[in-house]
Amino acid sequence: MSIIGKYFIFLGKLFTNREKFKVYTRLTIDEAVQIGIGSLLIVSIVSFFLGAVTCVQTAANLDNPFVPHYIISLIVRDSTILEFAPTITGIVLAGKVGSNIAGELGTMRITEQIDALEVMGINSTSYLVLPKVVASIIVFPMLVTLAAFLSIYGGYLAGWLTGAISPQEYIQGIQFEFNAFNVPFALIKSVVFAFLIVSISAFKGYFTGGGALEVGQASTAAVTNSCIAVLIADYLLAQLLITA
Repeated sequence: MSIIGKYFIFLGKLFTNREKFKVYTRLTIDEAVQIGIGSLLIVSIVSFFLGAVTCVQTAANLDNPFVPHYIISLIVRDSTILEFAPTITGIVLAGKVGSNIAGELGTMRITEQIDALEVMGINSTSYLVLPKVVASIIVFPMLVTLAAFLSIYGGYLAGWLTGAISPQEYIQGIQFEFNAFNVPFALIKSVVFAFLIVSISAFKGYFTGGGALEVGQASTAAVTNSCIAVLIADYLLAQLLITA
């Protein structure tokens, strides 16, 4: 409970004694570029092959003459938009972005750079962490949208090249009984995941103590705690927004 309380106090400091707006604008743009451009490759590769594997495995398990082929792409579409794109992308970014943030802030802590900011009268929590949070909330939905597109397209190519499903049937399945709320639901999940991953990773890195060993431990704790938080939030959001 003390750690949870410390975490919420840490979040409260993000919005107190802030710097000028133009300072955060520049920092947020820099963080958005670093998070977004730096994560494009890994997100693209994971999403594309995840969609391809889902299509091929679904086709292999639905090899039944009574099951229409367009069901394959329907399953790829719904599983991608509802789960794979936001959740798997969030877990991948927790490993890449989360560990990077924790390592960066942990290094700044043990080299006393954060203490130097405090001595100069700067709210180090807000100055260092708030731009990362805002940038991730902006960039994560973009990455999730890209991941959903590439995953569905990867399933399209895999189904076409393997002969599991024709392009016409694949497109028919994508359009069949599409629930439009699934898209904003995935974007809501991406925003929540972005906040959890960055805030938890920053919290672990900011309160690092000791030396290089503790920085590594903070990075590991940031990744594991972020992944757990993402999975719990995934269940809660599904319970509140889908089944409610």
